[in-house]
Amino acid sequence: MVAVPTTAPTAEAPRSRGRRQRLTLERVVFFAIFLGLPLLVYVLFVVSPFVQAFYYSLTDWRGVSASQDFIGLKNYATLFADDNFRRALWHNAVLMVVLPLITITLAYALAVLVTIGGDSRGEVKGIRGASVYRVISFFPYVIPAVVIGILFAFIYAPGGGLLNGLLGLVGIDSQIAWLGDPRVAMAAIVVAVVWNMVGFYMVLFVAAIKAVPSEVIEAARLDGAGRLRLSVQVVLPMIRENISTALVYMGIMALDMFVFVNVMTPNGGTSKSTEVVSRYLYETAFQKSNFGLASAMGVVMALFTMIMAAIVLLSSRRRER
Repeated sequence: MVAVPTTAPTAEAPRSRGRRQRLTLERVVFFAIFLGLPLLVYVLFVVSPFVQAFYYSLTDWRGVSASQDFIGLKNYATLFADDNFRRALWHNAVLMVVLPLITITLAYALAVLVTIGGDSRGEVKGIRGASVYRVISFFPYVIPAVVIGILFAFIYAPGGGLLNGLLGLVGIDSQIAWLGDPRVAMAAIVVAVVWNMVGFYMVLFVAAIKAVPSEVIEAARLDGAGRLRLSVQVVLPMIRENISTALVYMGIMALDMFVFVNVMTPNGGTSKSTEVVSRYLYETAFQKSNFGLASAMGVVMALFTMIMAAIVLLSSRRRER
């Protein structure tokens, strides 16, 4: 009789598992170049300026003296007691909601038109002349923001401006000072910003829509989905990451707005109707030489920006789950 083994042979454990790799010169050089150097650059040019700004916000530094007196949170108390700063912060908060909503909505609508908004019969395609519309829509983005601000300032000019001239051609006798009227000045600036940015995000969404599998779109069409339903219920959820990224970047731009406001309404508009924190910060630092107070404004806006980005990204992740 042949003896049958009662125990199964034990497999030899992998030698490399649980064992640290040797620290060689090549590994040290690799980590130093591809991890240490980028980390050093990030700390030097991102973390360090923020820390310095926070320190200056706790002092009364005037920008020209070598010494600063530590005053604690006095600058922050001064900020939130300042009506102009509160008004500027409110304007930024409103812009952070309105500007991304208008820009992203228009950009997505244009992207749908040039990708899947064409004839419903046959192959899914954009409207006729989609490539021409894509180039025309993207053109304003390549124009510098300063030039756009000057251009729209001439368009909105109360005497001889293009907008008032067009209104006169259609029988509307209007000499509105679009940038001088507190009721419409901010809306006029928003129009200029949207005109500048909508083409860029349209191209971003076009690339995202083209990356959606054609099988998904064809299956939705076979189920009877029209163009509107296809774009809202099928394509939109599949490019949510791109839209979340666009919202973050547009939110950051809405919290800045320095170039457009400073060019179109140099003093923050009539009765500070278009004042934003970035322009008020510039005025406080370089015209009033109060760099400590200006640094406090920068810290507040940095925290505001990080909170906004975190809210957008966390909400998009929850929707994915």
